[in-house]
Amino acid sequence: MSALVFPTANGKSTPAAANAAAASFAALTAKLDYMSAEDVNNIRRAYRFADEAHLGQIRNGGLPYITHPVAVAQQCAEWKLDAQALMAALLHDAIEDCGVTKPELIERFGAPVAELVDGLTKLEKLEFNTREENQAESFRKMLLAMARDVRVILIKLADRSHNMRTLSDVPRNKWTRISRETLDIYAPIAHRLGLNATYRELQDLAFQHLYPWRYATLTKALARARGRRRDVIKRVQTEVEAAFTDASIQMHIYGREKALYSIYRKMDEKHLSFAQVTDIYGFRIIVAGVTGCYTAMGVLHQLYKPLPGKFKDYIAIPKVNGYQSLHTTLVGPFGTNIEFQMRTEAMHIVAESGVAAHWLYKATDPESDASQRLGTQWLQSLLDIQHETRDAAEFWDHVKIDLFPDAVYVFTPKSQIMAMPRGATIVDFAYAIHSDVGHRAVAAKVNGEQVPLRSELRNGDVIEIITASVSSPNPAWLGFVRTGKARSKIRHHLKTMALSESQDLGEKMLAQALRAEGIERLPDDEGLHHATWEKILRFSGNRSRTDLLTDIGLGKRIASMVAKRIVTLLAETGEKPDQLLMSRERYTAHESISQGSLVLDGSEGASVKFATCCRPIPGDDIVGYLGRGEGLVVHTDDCTVAKKLQHRDSERFIAVDWSDEPTRAFETGLLVTVSNGKGVLARVAAALASAEADITHVDMGQDAAQEATDLRFGVAVRDRVHLASVMRSVKRTPSVLRVQRVRPGG
Repeated sequence: MSALVFPTANGKSTPAAANAAAASFAALTAKLDYMSAEDVNNIRRAYRFADEAHLGQIRNGGLPYITHPVAVAQQCAEWKLDAQALMAALLHDAIEDCGVTKPELIERFGAPVAELVDGLTKLEKLEFNTREENQAESFRKMLLAMARDVRVILIKLADRSHNMRTLSDVPRNKWTRISRETLDIYAPIAHRLGLNATYRELQDLAFQHLYPWRYATLTKALARARGRRRDVIKRVQTEVEAAFTDASIQMHIYGREKALYSIYRKMDEKHLSFAQVTDIYGFRIIVAGVTGCYTAMGVLHQLYKPLPGKFKDYIAIPKVNGYQSLHTTLVGPFGTNIEFQMRTEAMHIVAESGVAAHWLYKATDPESDASQRLGTQWLQSLLDIQHETRDAAEFWDHVKIDLFPDAVYVFTPKSQIMAMPRGATIVDFAYAIHSDVGHRAVAAKVNGEQVPLRSELRNGDVIEIITASVSSPNPAWLGFVRTGKARSKIRHHLKTMALSESQDLGEKMLAQALRAEGIERLPDDEGLHHATWEKILRFSGNRSRTDLLTDIGLGKRIASMVAKRIVTLLAETGEKPDQLLMSRERYTAHESISQGSLVLDGSEGASVKFATCCRPIPGDDIVGYLGRGEGLVVHTDDCTVAKKLQHRDSERFIAVDWSDEPTRAFETGLLVTVSNGKGVLARVAAALASAEADITHVDMGQDAAQEATDLRFGVAVRDRVHLASVMRSVKRTPSVLRVQRVRPGG
């Protein structure tokens, strides 16, 4: 049995004492007893190099700068990291602050150490528009380096921990920014990787500097409560130790005090006073094996009554960061609620040190690979998100979503358990299984019942995803997905699909423009015309034929201008325009537009948009506007928006016509004025359905019902003939006074 010891508020000595200890390299070497003499010698070489590089540099507290890298290396040594990591910790500011180059580090200490240091270096040399953009790019680089080698983030967290311990030496106007960054970014990363001791310390230090008065008040209240409850705690310890002795179970018992920031956040979120926070103190019981954990729980439940609903089994179902323990809350003496945590020694190492536990295990048992997989799934997901997302701010946006691992646990139909973030939806689950499952998802069943794809997951749900090979991601999914992986996969797919469709549209437009210039078809970029295409690409500034066609489809290049250039270049090789084709195409084209018309059938996808200001449908006279980078936007030719654009930007309009056989229905608006009465909406909806019009939207307005009420419907129809049939069907419905087609806002 061990004596009960409650730690101080953050479990650390004072900053002054820590700095004094850090000043000496001997304090570091004292922690290196797990290393070989050669490794210690390499670390000493790195120390000497760092000491020389930082010569003359002083920290805000007045101590030599080298005390900081030594303190960072000491923390890494406590985690039993290898020699390369400790060398990188000593050198982590050498590139950024001392002008040392990466090649120089490679030459002196080897590529692995230099890569670690490079992953830790901020991007000071790059130009950014804002500090936020700089920060996002720095974190993207750090997190990707961390995904390739987790030692990067362990050194970074050790670095941030020491900076936070000495933050009082920094000018006060920087406290808020650094503390907020620690709470928002570094503490969640520590938690996500299972480094709970570091997580708690970073939170408390950030809290202390962000809200000094609140921190001081809570510290005093906690000290008073500790004194008042000392007798209760001592009695509980004595009774628990006696119960385990009677049961012949070997164990160690430790006092556990809730972190100050954790108490503050609970008070803030639940609007509680300090006196109302009942779980400030708890006990941690370390036993020999997994069976011992469950036996220990049985002993405790016989000693004190458990609180219903307060038992959690994180051994059978570990947390997403690898944490394992049994939790139970019991009613102790005088009605005091006390939480107990039961775990093995191995679980305790993982609970406190997370991914760092891998090195702790290796130090005691080199053959053990326990905890090696800790955090690897999340780290791999960082690489997956980066593969889909090149923009730093967007990448960081995705990653922040995944940093808070409050999880729900759900099952596949084959009873495989999966941990998902709280608030995750069916679509998130589909992408967690596989990208293709997410892309092809059309429906889902939860516990055998069909549910919408936006439904949130709940603990214990059994989820079956129904897919279709022709399905693809819906842009609306971005409005409700919760995980960074799902969001990045959907965005990447939509971008890829849009570019592919824009390329197809651009090819159609260029071919049509060439016909107007008397060239029958678009020349291939191989064989005879290869040199011609190289000249065209130099003219347009594109890298490839595909890029040029995509730019034309997106409206970044004008097809008629490119076509004229192609005709000129073809003429140089002896190919002359067909005058008959040219006159025929120009005769049928719109007078104000200098190229032939593009035929639309509705299958063009995201590259062609039908304007919401006028909602064109087949049969309407239409024009096409090439918005810069937006693709082709189709308007009715009498649309007021289109007329304004044509007056201002006429060269960006092209002729478009409807195909004789459109491939889908098109949405338009109907305004139906009715005599208000029972069942009138149902009768109008039935009339629309009988005329084979799909209702996409219904709006009855916010006003109280009048004698005559306007109903606005969005309906999907095949063409103008179908729309006329639909309007006649609705007009014949009893209680309908008037039916008319409307534009939005009309």
